[in-house]
Amino acid sequence: MISIEHITKSFGKFKALNDVSLELERGRTISLLGPNGSGKTTLIKSILGLVIPEKGEIKVNGEVVRNNWQYRGQIGYMPQIGRYPENMTIEQVLNMIKEIRHDNTRYDNDLVEGFELKKIQHKTMRSLSGGMRQKVSACLAFLFSPDILILDEPTAGLDPVSSELLKVKIVQEQDSGKLILITSHVLSDLEGITSHIIYMQEGKPLFYKSTEELQEITGEDKLNRIIAHIIKSQQHTKKGKEHENYH
Repeated sequence: MISIEHITKSFGKFKALNDVSLELERGRTISLLGPNGSGKTTLIKSILGLVIPEKGEIKVNGEVVRNNWQYRGQIGYMPQIGRYPENMTIEQVLNMIKEIRHDNTRYDNDLVEGFELKKIQHKTMRSLSGGMRQKVSACLAFLFSPDILILDEPTAGLDPVSSELLKVKIVQEQDSGKLILITSHVLSDLEGITSHIIYMQEGKPLFYKSTEELQEITGEDKLNRIIAHIIKSQQHTKKGKEHENYH
């Protein structure tokens, strides 16, 4: 569904992405993890066409995305921090996006109803808390029932009930054959919804495996323990090699 082929992106002397190749297939909820500066954000922005790699190419459903903005219509994007006209109401923002995407007249209102946005649709964006802005961003990402969903820290600021409602929706979309790509620093929020994990480190994927494979390899069942186990193993291997080279 999304094919990433040998992409490299540098910012000055810093190589944010270093010859990255990945195949992201439909019917998966993929968690994109890694420390700050590992390349996660640059990879997402490259998929969205907001960053142009100097090498390699990205294809969505077989079509090269470079110089082709129409593919974005297949993607629902939920940014970590949604920025909207402060003087507009929730209702006006939703209607504005619908008018921009006038080619689509069938809407997925599951989250609009689940979050009960209609009860507060008269409120301006300026008056909303961070959690309420997150709800608006989530509703907009799912609104046009896209084949691909890219969610950046989707549960940040959400109350437990709303967070659970969003997770249920994500699982439903995966089960219907869609591709969901999620970034999050809160691994517990990804439990039960992640089918695959990409762990980025220094501009490259350290691994890309299913949660079942990782559980089998590490003997752990929780995501935070799985990641900790693999990182410790990598560090131990690296120290061993350095020791061998020194002697």
